[in-house]
Amino acid sequence: MIKTQHYLFDWGNTLMVDIPNQTGPMCDWPEVQVVDGAVACLQRLSQHAQCHVATNAQDSTEAQIRLALKRVGLSEYTGHIFCRENLGVDKTAPDYFAKIVKMLSVNPDQITMVGDSLERDIHQALKAGIKAVWFNPYNARSASKIITINKLNMLTE
Repeated sequence: MIKTQHYLFDWGNTLMVDIPNQTGPMCDWPEVQVVDGAVACLQRLSQHAQCHVATNAQDSTEAQIRLALKRVGLSEYTGHIFCRENLGVDKTAPDYFAKIVKMLSVNPDQITMVGDSLERDIHQALKAGIKAVWFNPYNARSASKIITINKLNMLTE
């Protein structure tokens, strides 16, 4: 288990399944699915750290993200929701993670980003001085030396 005060989790395909062919806010989809192991992972991590969502979602507001998280049992383990709506920028902007660091009032090394996108989640977090864990359930190859997990429960081991 990584020692950290704050975990940032990507939302789509890290905590909740981004179901193909669904459009609009995820909270309005007829069916929503939690990523396998997400509830147990956040439940355990939230006992010693704060867990937040850091998403690049284009179709959902902070309130809509909270509704979707509630539908799958993740809302009680989630603190802040960091998204385009409340940060004013997307994850590819250089100041996305800097804004989160400032809002949390901690040093970047006290935060760990967990996400499925090397480019948007992992590389951008590392550039901001934030620790990062690549959630790679399909075992894609990467030339970089990034901490990688293929199941969320590996974060709690």
